[in-house]
Amino acid sequence: MDNKRKATFWIYVIALGLFSIINTEFGVIGIIPYIVEKYQVSVAQAGLLVSLFALTIAIFGPIMTLLLSGMNRKKIMLLVLAIFAAANTLAAFTASFSGLLLLRIVPAFLHPVYFSLAFVVAASFYPNEGSKAIAKVFTGGTVGLVLGVPITSFIASHFSLEASFLFSAMVNIFAFIGLAVFIPSLPVTTKLTYRSQLRVLAKPSLWFNIATLLLMLAAMFTVYSYFSEYLTKYTGLDNKWISIMLVVFGISGVIGNLQTGKFLSKSVTRTAIFFPLVMVLIYLLVYFAGQAFIPMILIVVFWGAVHTSGFVISQSWFTTEASEAPEFGNSLFVSFSNLGISVGSIAGGWTISHYGTHNILWAGIALFAAALLTILLKVKLFGVKDAAPSSLPH
Repeated sequence: MDNKRKATFWIYVIALGLFSIINTEFGVIGIIPYIVEKYQVSVAQAGLLVSLFALTIAIFGPIMTLLLSGMNRKKIMLLVLAIFAAANTLAAFTASFSGLLLLRIVPAFLHPVYFSLAFVVAASFYPNEGSKAIAKVFTGGTVGLVLGVPITSFIASHFSLEASFLFSAMVNIFAFIGLAVFIPSLPVTTKLTYRSQLRVLAKPSLWFNIATLLLMLAAMFTVYSYFSEYLTKYTGLDNKWISIMLVVFGISGVIGNLQTGKFLSKSVTRTAIFFPLVMVLIYLLVYFAGQAFIPMILIVVFWGAVHTSGFVISQSWFTTEASEAPEFGNSLFVSFSNLGISVGSIAGGWTISHYGTHNILWAGIALFAAALLTILLKVKLFGVKDAAPSSLPH
């Protein structure tokens, strides 16, 4: 196996780990009804399994990444997967809801650690094509987002709630074995001090990128969080068709992710500018043509490809200002991404309650316009900085 093929194989092994972690994070959404029934809690209480997981990531992710920086990256990634596997296994047998909640919170502390290391390691495997490598790693996360909910829901409905947790643990274990067997040791050759890593927070240009990230993710999830409801109310689809649409959205997202790496390799800034413009066009198409079945199918294919690429575009744009502390910078990306998703979900819910489901598209358009403004202001004030992930130190 030549070096490039070997590097590609390694990247997909790491992507499997990313899939296993994302499956744990979002898969629980598909089994909330079964959790409510088993533990006799309200839907709102069961929702804490999702919201507290995300909140833990947002608050503690950068701290944990900072504390573990300088250690062998392979060992840390194996540790994260082992903790996720143990937590999912124990979750299958815990008798109390509070115990289940604790088993969700503990692995969440290390969730961004794996993410941040996965991006840095992938870029190091493709020294001159880091953006493509990161896009391939993101494929694991995309598949987790697409399949995590339906798979865990299917297992819980056809077997048991316990089996769905054990499935998540099994995927963690497979990812652990793959990483342990196939990935070489990944020692840190240049150890950065805590102070040097924290220094990136003093850069005004980074805060423009943070603002862009928050607005971009909020714009994406203001609408996507209510994707199913929109298809039900305005396109008139039943649950079967909505499930099909979600799969189509996800498959096109995987393809879009891989293609986006090529654009980012040419120019991160230009790709970041075009992304909100294209998403605004898609939202306008949904608004004016979303009630018709055939046009909506075509829009969903295009929407899925562009929407999902927003993650790797946001990550690449964000880390152009954190290249001197890549792991800490990537952990900040994961934390602020989760915060942006939360803001978007809240903004969408508020818009629906005050102006109706159809108008969440205008809320998303407004947020994308604000994101574009922050990009243009940053370029105007600090110039173009197209340091793609391939240039990150390793």
